[in-house]
Amino acid sequence: MRARELGIVIGRLQPGPRDAITDVAGVRVGHATIIEGDGPLVVGRGPVRTGVTVILPHDGDVWNEPVFAGCHRLNGNGELTGLEWIREAGQLGGAIAITNTHSVGIVRDALVAHSIRHRQPRGRLWSLPVVGETWDGLLNDIDGLHVRPEHVDAALADAEAGADGRVAEGNVGGGTGMVCHDFKGGIGTASRQVDGEGGPWTVGALVQANYGNREDLRIDGVPVGAALGLDAVPSPYAGQPVPPGSGSIIGILATDAPLLPHQAERLAHRAALGVARMGSTANHSSGDLFLAFATGNRAVPSAAAEPDGVPLVASVRMVPDARMTPLFKAAVEATEAAIVAALLAAETMTGRDGVIAHALGAERLIEVMARYGRGPRKAS
Repeated sequence: MRARELGIVIGRLQPGPRDAITDVAGVRVGHATIIEGDGPLVVGRGPVRTGVTVILPHDGDVWNEPVFAGCHRLNGNGELTGLEWIREAGQLGGAIAITNTHSVGIVRDALVAHSIRHRQPRGRLWSLPVVGETWDGLLNDIDGLHVRPEHVDAALADAEAGADGRVAEGNVGGGTGMVCHDFKGGIGTASRQVDGEGGPWTVGALVQANYGNREDLRIDGVPVGAALGLDAVPSPYAGQPVPPGSGSIIGILATDAPLLPHQAERLAHRAALGVARMGSTANHSSGDLFLAFATGNRAVPSAAAEPDGVPLVASVRMVPDARMTPLFKAAVEATEAAIVAALLAAETMTGRDGVIAHALGAERLIEVMARYGRGPRKAS
């Protein structure tokens, strides 16, 4: 159930037709989900509640046709690989993956192997893939290293097959074992549109939401977390050696606006404002990392290509900086809405040692919103 189906409208801008990151033409998302076993934790055997999510930035050859990109760190207790090259060259040259903290290496290596298999002659000389993580150790046998290269290949294949643009949310892919504001978290996506050249421009967001304390959670400005205290809905952190709010969030933004790298970086900054609207204070132990890419300039020569055959000058287009504000607003709203989508799509999950992460649930949310005079309303 999506928020708009419940009459809960986040922000004022209109979503794209799917209200998903795939409203940016060519962007595709795939998942591989691993759910195995129950009962006490036996490292290496489970229970397993994890996976990997892959985002393809366009429908061409993502390994040889880069797009402009930028990134932002709100708090750095996490990992999103490949960002130094993006800061240096301003280009994203491949698929993006999100998984659990201890599986970043195997996922990165699997993406490198995939890029080698798809490398054009005299094309890219190296691969520095973008792989993000959040910690699912509350529910998952994270030390068991259950994500394998075949799971990455499966997520890539799922993304490549996803021409209809539908994106599974909640307990799927890299979000399978995640917890958000002491509720079950996971994968969520949303989009917002603004006036553009020849039609609307779209900003889409996808998050892996695994951050935040219960009491801080706000949805459309309503203090939902305070209204649904730990006495009403228990926290999965109870009795655990890590404090509540110890997780992280990875946010990926996509737009079809013709942005340059510094503008993509500015867009990535605004994802942090969407997380803040939800009640995040970017805790010390949180890894809050964001990447934005823009597909409005295609056929950009790769920064990793050999110079032979590369023109001395390449023409690109850009949105004037003075016109960026509507895109910033779209990024904030899409990020906020994507986190709400993750919370609503997630289902109650029992993980290792019987730890339970309870879903927020549509009925609970509707009741709290009504209590604060925020019943269903129509989008403007």
